[in-house]
Amino acid sequence: MMVFLQDHFTWILALHIMAFISWMAGLFYLPRLFVYHTQLEHGSREDKRFALMERRLYKQIMTPAMIVTFVTGITMASLPHIVDWHSFWWWSKVISVLALGAFQGACGMWRRLFEQGKNSHNERFYRIINEVPTILMMIIVIMIVVRP
Repeated sequence: MMVFLQDHFTWILALHIMAFISWMAGLFYLPRLFVYHTQLEHGSREDKRFALMERRLYKQIMTPAMIVTFVTGITMASLPHIVDWHSFWWWSKVISVLALGAFQGACGMWRRLFEQGKNSHNERFYRIINEVPTILMMIIVIMIVVRP
């Protein structure tokens, strides 16, 4: 199995990058939807439409993309000579990816609160948290490319 994975490393890497891009697109877009959702009256036609868009984005795009990102990342990390387990860049990247996963979990909670009409955050809150995935993505890319 290890030989198969090593022989197909570039395909696994390509899948990893595509999944990460898809995941990030959702992480950038969902909080932006929340910004506009705060302006709607719960139970209105627009509120229901936003809740549907948010649910589909979260469950049909973001979650599968996150899972593929994690599976391909763990697969590549398990291969010999891919990761220097003592390096700063590796652990910074891992922590940042886990933080993205936690951010997605928070987005899932906020999505459910919108759906239930229990959102307690204002538009400004969602505008600010919308920057979190950008910062984490920048750290991840720098750690994997520059490896300081």
